[in-house]
Amino acid sequence: MTETSPVRPHDPVRPAVVALGGGHGLSASLSALRLMTDRITAIVTVADDGGSSGRLREELDVLPPGDLRMALSALTDDSDWGRTWRDLLQHRFTSDGPLDRHSVGNLLIVALWEILGDAVEGLDLVGRLLGARGRVLPMASVPLRIEADVRRPGGAIDVVVGQSEVARTVDVIEQIRLDPPAPPACPEAVEAVRAADWVVLGPGSWYTSVLPHLLVPELRRALLETTARIVVILNLTPEEGETAGMRPGDHLDVLRAHAPELPLHAVVADPASVDDVSSLAVRCGELGAQLLVRQVSRGDQRAVHDPLRLAAALRDVVEGYLGDVGTRASG
Repeated sequence: MTETSPVRPHDPVRPAVVALGGGHGLSASLSALRLMTDRITAIVTVADDGGSSGRLREELDVLPPGDLRMALSALTDDSDWGRTWRDLLQHRFTSDGPLDRHSVGNLLIVALWEILGDAVEGLDLVGRLLGARGRVLPMASVPLRIEADVRRPGGAIDVVVGQSEVARTVDVIEQIRLDPPAPPACPEAVEAVRAADWVVLGPGSWYTSVLPHLLVPELRRALLETTARIVVILNLTPEEGETAGMRPGDHLDVLRAHAPELPLHAVVADPASVDDVSSLAVRCGELGAQLLVRQVSRGDQRAVHDPLRLAAALRDVVEGYLGDVGTRASG
């Protein structure tokens, strides 16, 4: 088994940051965080059931490796060695056979799991190979399935099953659940949350990448009990499918509906994504959070976060709490 890292004292210069999510959204936050600290733990959703990950999950009964692979790639050392191994990890085969669209990184990760018999140890080993600035962990010890209650235009409620199906849903999602409903959390992930200075939620697919972490009981309890401050990074644009038509404040309302007791301390939003800043600021204040509106997109007409701009915004958030890092605000 991999030895757990000792809990280190809070350090406002090199804060210990835990980032929750999956897919491209988590990669965006990790690409920024690695510019401000090397004390990073990515806690990744394990509900993917599509593509290469879904096929490996179905065939070998393993955690879906794809989002874990993407998080490792985002934390890779920026050197010739790191870039080469990152490109290999992300490489996909193209063929007319069963290897078509499989990612080399997915196969490598699953092979290590089979050899070592330990998911965390396998991920740590890949991280060492990449020179990753941080650690990548699954949010749960077993593969999960997402279920959503979806309200159709006529008012009927349908149950949509599976991350890929929920992500494509265009009607209003009322609530999501996990199957199994109370999965065991990854112990190292729980420890990381409890030892963190900051926890980052978002950006990303709100229902299928961000909210599922709050439905793992041990992880949820750690988020409620940690002394870390929690910051939400809002998406640049509504996604096609699960969050179509949702405004920034709606994302916060959904977060509150699924975890009403979760404390929020800061919200980061890009001005191009906010049509009413004052209204959003009021909503953040009602939730106990400060709002920072700052350009964090690339500014080239693409809805993509710029790592340098996002890192600068997050650094401003952290420095706004200097001298008070690691303590819960009163009231």
